[in-house]
Amino acid sequence: MDFTTVIERKRERFAQLEREIADPQLFDNRKRAQETMREHASLKQLLLRWDELQTARRQLEDNRALSTAADADLAQMAQEEIPSLEKLFADLEQQLQIALLPPDENENRDAIIEIRGGTGGSEAAIFAADLYRMYNRYAEAAGLKMEDLESSPSELGGFKEVIFRVSGENVFRKLRFESGVHRVQRVPATEAQGRIHTSTATVAVLPEAEEVDFQLKPEDLRIEVCRAGGPGGQGVNTTDSAVQVLHIPTGKIVRCQDGRSQQKNKEKALKILRARLLEEKQREEAAKYSAARNSQIGSGGREEKIRTYNFPQNRITDHRIGLTLYNLDRVIEGDLGEMIAALQAADLQDRLKESALPRDVERSVG
Repeated sequence: MDFTTVIERKRERFAQLEREIADPQLFDNRKRAQETMREHASLKQLLLRWDELQTARRQLEDNRALSTAADADLAQMAQEEIPSLEKLFADLEQQLQIALLPPDENENRDAIIEIRGGTGGSEAAIFAADLYRMYNRYAEAAGLKMEDLESSPSELGGFKEVIFRVSGENVFRKLRFESGVHRVQRVPATEAQGRIHTSTATVAVLPEAEEVDFQLKPEDLRIEVCRAGGPGGQGVNTTDSAVQVLHIPTGKIVRCQDGRSQQKNKEKALKILRARLLEEKQREEAAKYSAARNSQIGSGGREEKIRTYNFPQNRITDHRIGLTLYNLDRVIEGDLGEMIAALQAADLQDRLKESALPRDVERSVG
């Protein structure tokens, strides 16, 4: 496939961005400067990938020509190198196609993750805590930062609900496909007869919203302050630090009481509220334009049963891509790399199939 015309347009855009970055006034607008720098870095990588592809193309053409040379030894050496060069060229071409796909506007955002115990009573709450710990360990290993926002512990252990923020590089891109219903099959610690129980927990991964994404008008908010609840004797109970925010237009309510500072709880509650409102807005927009899309890995909606954790068999299965691994003991300790990479690869293949890019290229060069 000939990408020459598309690449030339990208070069023109790259040159334009270089001129904008050279203008000191660009940095007067922080958001615009960030967007410009991000696009510049992305295009730089794209053009480097194109140069690598062109080098591989020339090497392959040279070897094909040498494979018919009169010198038999030289021809044999060239022929032997052709399969590896063909593979390199195909890999680079696919990487270029991926780089040319329209970026997901959320992929570079931080994420707010909400985990709730589902069916299964106390065992569901314990499983919710296991998932929270799993993501905590993954974040540590991946160099990401976790910040607890709100939690509701279960009386028998675990969490009825826990909400936290994960920040770092490309967080939402890494964790977006964790959204959905997670199912666990194991013998609970409270099971005297050794029977396997099935419980669930739901995970929602929301792209963190900035104030510019969703303006919260003061008149649309009802903010109430009250005394935080919790185990007796804790200092959190001695001040009116709990904050409940009602978004009047949508009826959404967020309550934060984990921190002792009323102001910090308010900031956390507004952060969660913005993320939920942004997710709802983006879901509505996606429904308008992508109603017919049947993604290989699903929408990532929290209503979908996405994964089963079978402890007796040390097995974990992601039902969206049909991937089964027998390393549950490592995954539950945060070793999510293989699973996340497989989900990202499936999503990229799906996007490549649906992309209108090949048709656009054919029209542009035809």
